[in-house]
Amino acid sequence: MMKREFLRSREVKEFSRMVFEQWGAVPELFDKVVFVKSKDKIYIVNRDIERLDLGQLRINSYGIYIAELKNTQVRLSIEGSQLVGPVATKNIHEISESQLKDWLRGLDLSVDGNYDGFVILKCNGDFVGSGKFRDGVVFNYVPKARRLLDIH
Repeated sequence: MMKREFLRSREVKEFSRMVFEQWGAVPELFDKVVFVKSKDKIYIVNRDIERLDLGQLRINSYGIYIAELKNTQVRLSIEGSQLVGPVATKNIHEISESQLKDWLRGLDLSVDGNYDGFVILKCNGDFVGSGKFRDGVVFNYVPKARRLLDIH
């Protein structure tokens, strides 16, 4: 079973502050959900979960995985980038379709731009994930299980 803890309001405020500092905005949705932490991963769950007696249930996971806390930074999952991206005002990089294919194959991307920390990648209006920007490269964090396979 997943060891989990619900974030207290002060922890939610800190998480929201980190998201705001990195991307310039926080989705309104963050006020309407419960945050669950397992290790350094953050999940969101509908508030209705608070009405359940969870002590009697065997649950493997809660909600949708949206982020991982890495030291003092937030790395968004693909779903997390889709939540934060539409309201973000900074650290967003537009990529081409060929770069998207490379990204979904697990490759790092060379990009032009000056970003700070983790960036959200966007292609044709779709938010496709986030990666760590350093020295002109966005480092890929797409899990192997979600990557496109090269089939010849």
